[in-house]
Amino acid sequence: MSEFFTLISPEAAFDKLRSNLNFIIKTQEIATEDAYYRVLSEDIYSPINLPSFTKSTMDGYAVRATDTYGATASLPTYLTLVDEISMGTTPSFHLSQSEAALIHTGGMLPKNADAVVMIENTQKTHSNEIEVCQSVSIGENILNIGEDVTKSSQIMPEGTLLRPQEIGALMALGITSVHVSNKPIVGIISTGDEVVHPSKTINPGQVRDINSYTLSALITSAGGIPKRYGIIEDDFDSLFSTAQKATTECDIVSIIAGSSVSHRDITSEIINQLGNPGVLLHGITIKPGKPTILGIAQNKPIFGLPGNPVSALVVATILLKPTISHLQGSKIANYTPTIAAVLSQNIPSVAGREDHVPVLLTTNNNTVYARPVFGKSNLIFTLVNSTGKVIVPINSTGLIKDSQVDVHLY
Repeated sequence: MSEFFTLISPEAAFDKLRSNLNFIIKTQEIATEDAYYRVLSEDIYSPINLPSFTKSTMDGYAVRATDTYGATASLPTYLTLVDEISMGTTPSFHLSQSEAALIHTGGMLPKNADAVVMIENTQKTHSNEIEVCQSVSIGENILNIGEDVTKSSQIMPEGTLLRPQEIGALMALGITSVHVSNKPIVGIISTGDEVVHPSKTINPGQVRDINSYTLSALITSAGGIPKRYGIIEDDFDSLFSTAQKATTECDIVSIIAGSSVSHRDITSEIINQLGNPGVLLHGITIKPGKPTILGIAQNKPIFGLPGNPVSALVVATILLKPTISHLQGSKIANYTPTIAAVLSQNIPSVAGREDHVPVLLTTNNNTVYARPVFGKSNLIFTLVNSTGKVIVPINSTGLIKDSQVDVHLY
């Protein structure tokens, strides 16, 4: 392997990976109630109007708006109370001139009614008469048929990520099953003679396997299915055999460690032997995470991630996570929620790399502050003690205290 590697930006790295992939999204039909955070593999059209009947948005009285025109507290209008509309029923009557019907929020309006007077703007003068103290206009305090969704309209395109609100909307339309993309299976291979299972007592020079479990959690949160292949010793044949098995069984493979430029690193050679095109790039312009490897074998993305826990998680967040979304056809593969904050101290940097610096969000006098949590890339608690990260641009030499920054939330 070459002694040096050429660096490209994270955005260019993801674009290069995506442009070299030629995959077919696998789909399945599942119950809508089980589809939370799944990605639609079909366009959804409404089978009905929603609402399917004209309904009240307030407790009050269904009226003909023209019968209330000119009504004020000092000069009210009097209407005859003809009935009460029970919830979940269709009124069997219609309103005539100067008539009203008691209605509850969500109730169906009777024929000829075109507005609702809020109950607090009325007084009941007799058992069959109300006093209206404020006029209403046509359409006030009601929802018309199809005002939310019209029949046959597209309500969700293919690639929509199903959040709680989408699940509820589908149920409102009676759509109880949907076609979604399969969750990508992501193989996780941890390497290193010094790495041991978390349950083991460690000896001097050994470290517990952190990365397999942080990546498993991140993969799950991104909509993938993690599959751990254990800890593999620093041996070409053992690692190649495991990587070959993972490439056959999984949609994405991540090999942790073995991505720094040294004589012990064999990840690039293994990726090249797994299949064409092999390694696409070795090195991205970020800190932490510079020695990352990206490749494709058997038309499946292969990641060579740094062994340091912070580096591995940062790279997985900006490259592995959107790849999982991309393989599901998600329309928001690169979306990360951000919040504006004021930097509480300087962040030094070096031009030519993109620094990803953990920060802790705090508030003081209604102002949100971002305090940098400095630490080396093998210190996992720098991430535990942070809320998100600030990205120092590649051509910047740092960020100044009291400047406004965008915090990318974890």
